[in-house]
Amino acid sequence: MTSNGESNCPVETTLAVIGGKWKPLILWSLKTGVWRFGELQRLVPGVTRKMLTQHLRELERDGIVARKVYGQVPLKVEYSLTEYGRTLRPLLKELCDWGKRHERRVKMVETREVLTATERGRSEE
Repeated sequence: MTSNGESNCPVETTLAVIGGKWKPLILWSLKTGVWRFGELQRLVPGVTRKMLTQHLRELERDGIVARKVYGQVPLKVEYSLTEYGRTLRPLLKELCDWGKRHERRVKMVETREVLTATERGRSEE
């Protein structure tokens, strides 16, 4: 990023908006519909109330997430992807698909390493 806050790389810009430990998981949860705060907190295990609040505010500020407050008691607030936020769905799906492929690859490598170690152990007998 340059000294005036501009990015030299579109990937850097994207990660500045949706990167981090929690934002992709929040967005993945929101891709399926409208959720209340407590529901989102359950859908993103491990996220603290403080971090969820912070990230939802940042995503709202960036036009990715909409926050709808109902004037009732108790207060009801719902979160959803904006039209602009929904443009991230294909990217989130690609990340998910890549993650699945990577998990399979890691398992294959681990299986291969176990088999190689087993074969080495047999040849030493």
